Amino acid sequence: MSNSLTILYFAAARERVGSSRESLDVPPGTRVSEVLRLLAARHPGLAPLLPHLRVAVNQEFSAADAEVPEGAEVALIPPVAGGSGGLFRVVDRPLRLEEVVEAVSSEALGGLVTFSGAVRNQTKGRRVVRLEYEAYPPMAEKKLAEIGAEVAGLCSGTRLAIVHRVGTLLPGELAVVIAAAAPHRKEAFRGCEHAIERLKQDVPIWKKEFFEDGEVWVGLGP
Repeated sequence: MSNSLTILYFAAARERVGSSRESLDVPPGTRVSEVLRLLAARHPGLAPLLPHLRVAVNQEFSAADAEVPEGAEVALIPPVAGGSGGLFRVVDRPLRLEEVVEAVSSEALGGLVTFSGAVRNQTKGRRVVRLEYEAYPPMAEKKLAEIGAEVAGLCSGTRLAIVHRVGTLLPGELAVVIAAAAPHRKEAFRGCEHAIERLKQDVPIWKKEFFEDGEVWVGLGP
C-alpha cells in the first residue's frame, strides 16, 4: 500500500525540475524529510536548492520531521524576496518605502513597481480622525509570505516585499508599503497588483475607522 502525493514546484524549484507539479508514491508514515530525499534523488538539480526551501503540506508550512498525510499536496517554496526568506512583516512603527525597495532590488531586475497605502482623511464624506489597525501577527506574516510565493509562481522571476503597520495611524501616515521587482515591467506591475488584492482577502489585519461622529470596523459597519 502506498501514499500518493501531489508535489508542487514554484519559481526556482519549478525551473530545476522542469515542471510545476508531479505525483510521488511513498509508504504510509513517510515524513517531510524523506519526501525531500526522494525528490532530490529523482531530480539531482533540485538537491542544491533544498536547504533554501520551505515545505508546505496541504497549504500549511511544515517541519522536516512531520508525517505527510495520505494524498497530501506538498509544495516546495523557495525564498520569494531578496535576502534570507524575504521581507514580510507586521510592525508597530512608521513605515519607509525604501525598506521594501531595498529588499527586492537587484541589478538583474530591471522593473520595480511600488505601492504605498496611506490613511485617507475622509470616507464616504465623513472626516476620518484616525485609524486603528489590529493584526494576528504570526498568521498575518505567514499569509504575506504566501502571497510572495504566489507572485513568484505567477510572475516568474518576481521578488516581493510587504510591510504593514498596526496601531494608531493618523491621516497621511503609511499603513502598508509593497515593492515588486522583476526582469521586466509587465511582471513587476502584475506582481504588485496581485499582492494588493490578495492582501485585502486573506491576511488577518483589521481596520477600525474613527470619525468625528462615530467609529466602525471596516467590513462590519453599515
